[in-house]
Amino acid sequence: MAALFILSPYPLTLEPAPPFIIPAMVDETSSEPPLRAGELARRVGVSKDALRFYEKKGLLPRPERLANNYRVYPPGTVERVLRIRRILAAGFTVDELAEILAERERGGVPCRKVRALGASKLAEIEERLRDLEAARDALRDLLRAWDLRLAEVGPGERAGLLESLPPLPTDNKKSRKAEIR
Repeated sequence: MAALFILSPYPLTLEPAPPFIIPAMVDETSSEPPLRAGELARRVGVSKDALRFYEKKGLLPRPERLANNYRVYPPGTVERVLRIRRILAAGFTVDELAEILAERERGGVPCRKVRALGASKLAEIEERLRDLEAARDALRDLLRAWDLRLAEVGPGERAGLLESLPPLPTDNKKSRKAEIR
């Protein structure tokens, strides 16, 4: 039996080969090569774990895999992840966004739902602002009372500031919310 040798212009070495693209990985609409998970994560400012989480929640499609099992994403994924980050920064949750995207993919038009969720987010923020303003006002009053106590005691004497804190209300908003749910 004769041995068959094929002479190649490319010598076999242990050096890394120039990057190549498996044809199934090519995004025909872009001349850019696909991105590995680490490169995508670096470009958009998230961790590779965040990308996996987005995939798990349906915000990103499952990426293709190279022969070495590395995940690769089409170049357009950069814009998609940046859009996801903007939406999350606006106050939407990952689950809300996943539901919206799933409705879009089913051919639905979730615009009114998005608007309603946005209005709900604004109402929540306004309620938190009212709570923060009330806490600020209460703290200002407390500091005034503490200043009066401190003015009445000499240096090195205790004023009992912490002991002067008023008792917690038993009927606060959080306990009422818990009862409603």
